[in-house]
Amino acid sequence: MKREQGNAVRFGAVLAGLAAALCGMVALSVATGPMPVSLRDIARALLGGGDDAGSRVVLLLRLPRALLGVLVGGALASSGAAFQALLRNPLADPYILGVSGGAAVGALTATLFLSQNASFAVPPCAFAGAALSALVVFLLARKSKAATPERLILMGVVVGAFLNAVIMLMVSLSPPGKIPGVLYWLMGDLGHGTNTRVMILLPYVALGALALFLLARGLDLLLLGEEEAFHAGLDVERAKTMVYLVASLLAGSVVAVSGLIGFVGLIVPHAARTIVGSGHRRLLPAAFMMGGAFLVFSDLIARTVSPSGELPVGAVTALAGAPFFLVLLRGGGKRS
Repeated sequence: MKREQGNAVRFGAVLAGLAAALCGMVALSVATGPMPVSLRDIARALLGGGDDAGSRVVLLLRLPRALLGVLVGGALASSGAAFQALLRNPLADPYILGVSGGAAVGALTATLFLSQNASFAVPPCAFAGAALSALVVFLLARKSKAATPERLILMGVVVGAFLNAVIMLMVSLSPPGKIPGVLYWLMGDLGHGTNTRVMILLPYVALGALALFLLARGLDLLLLGEEEAFHAGLDVERAKTMVYLVASLLAGSVVAVSGLIGFVGLIVPHAARTIVGSGHRRLLPAAFMMGGAFLVFSDLIARTVSPSGELPVGAVTALAGAPFFLVLLRGGGKRS
């Protein structure tokens, strides 16, 4: 009993530290930019006591962008943790099952074939494409009413390769001037963060993260193997279906707003496990906060490191994630 209480106290302290780090990263992001903003200006803007240019920059530009980074990074990290448990594969992330390719095809379709208000149509079309590709992968992977992790990965790779070919074909056949903006979006971009988009995305992320948290026991049992999970009383196929659909739609919802931001769902869950362990009731909240802080920090680097303009935030996360991926792959090879 005392040991459990001590573990709970330590976990509470860890969560409090992660929450403080996340809030500090958001404050740093809001304060940094061409127009300097102090913490006092931020506090005044949040309390409604300012109507100057600094307050408008905080409330209309930087704070929505930082909050969008928190939602996107947290959702991708949570989705990655779920996929790694579902597939029992430490190299899995939200894009391994074709979610990114489906979102990209949806975004390109909206841009190329909707001449008016294409910018407003890109997010819903990207979300629809991500959801449809996830559903196709799941249906193709079902064999005798069972979708094994191996078949899910295989079908995800096949569908992803097909969608990448469709993307290249659409880009090569597109008229000049239509594609550059979407290509930049496909590389990951938080620059379109507005209060409206944050409020629209918030319920999707909140409901998806809550659903994964409620599935935490099933995720813990799936890590043991499907046979062991079945003997422990888990409805394996139902749990796998729920985890797959929730994690895919959670990733697809944020891709529809931010574009394709890779490696967050791969590296953050591993970092969170080193702090809180592999139990998903602790891992999922920790991964969410660490993912949000990581993406906000990456976006801060993306918009400040280059004097000629902003970099795609997906390029920054890839630069950070690719070496980690190689180290993880090498370590996995040694253990094999």
